[in-house]
Amino acid sequence: MNNVKNKFSIKDLENLTGIKAHTIRIWEKRYNLLKPKRTNTNIRYYDLSNFQKLLNVSYLNENGYKISKIAKLEEVEIPELVRSIANQSNLENHAINSFKLSMLNFDQVLFYNTYNSLIREKPFRAIFYEVFIPLMSEIGMLWQTDTITPAHEHFLTNLIRQKILINTENIKTTASTTNRTFVLYLPDNEVHELGLLFINYEIVAHGHHAILLGQSVPLNSLVDVLNYYNDITFISYFTVKPNKEDLPQYLKDVELKILNSSDSKFWVLGKMIQNIDTKTLSSQFKAFNSIQKLVDEL
Repeated sequence: MNNVKNKFSIKDLENLTGIKAHTIRIWEKRYNLLKPKRTNTNIRYYDLSNFQKLLNVSYLNENGYKISKIAKLEEVEIPELVRSIANQSNLENHAINSFKLSMLNFDQVLFYNTYNSLIREKPFRAIFYEVFIPLMSEIGMLWQTDTITPAHEHFLTNLIRQKILINTENIKTTASTTNRTFVLYLPDNEVHELGLLFINYEIVAHGHHAILLGQSVPLNSLVDVLNYYNDITFISYFTVKPNKEDLPQYLKDVELKILNSSDSKFWVLGKMIQNIDTKTLSSQFKAFNSIQKLVDEL
């Protein structure tokens, strides 16, 4: 446990929970809900138990409990009440909080227990859209604000990756039932693959033929696939690559090498597509601003 982050500033708590620092201070001073500690140099900090309690207090508050009432509860009653409410409704928010806690503790068991409680109530597709997508959006912001380290992000994303792969393997369809072929890949130096993996899951679930090439694939490797299949839809996810200044040339290369002499299509998602002028692209290109919108086209 030596590598676990266990000291949080009030700004960290704000980033992790979404509760404004001003509100946290009020809850702390007026209701004695949190008990910060001090370093040897007299700097205030909050430990992991403070963070966990704040998540629970916030959850109860969002579910209609007044702070004054929560403050009167015994310490052990707060998590018990949270579990009780989570079993009845609003399971998603509780799960997101639990996944955050598992990430900060590098706690694989908590991740699995939280996931198992979800899968008993929801299909995997719903878990991905309702829990994993908003969770990863929050994790991205936490990483950018230095609230968590890249190690935390990698720990969580690898566990989610496992679940996507397991559920893809568990799909009963053993052979494609349509004539559509999809080739999924990430461009050079792009490693953010969760979205692409889930799209692969959806393609397989829809009965299509999916060829998952994975991370950091050069364009020339895509050309080879054209020798085996006709009417291919290539799908890529531009999260951080190609760079903004490299995008125009990259798309020109796609058109020249992949689309120019074939009836294939090119679908793309990701943060970098905001830098693409779609009006300048041929009809074979299509940009999507969400996984759901792409899946609707399957």
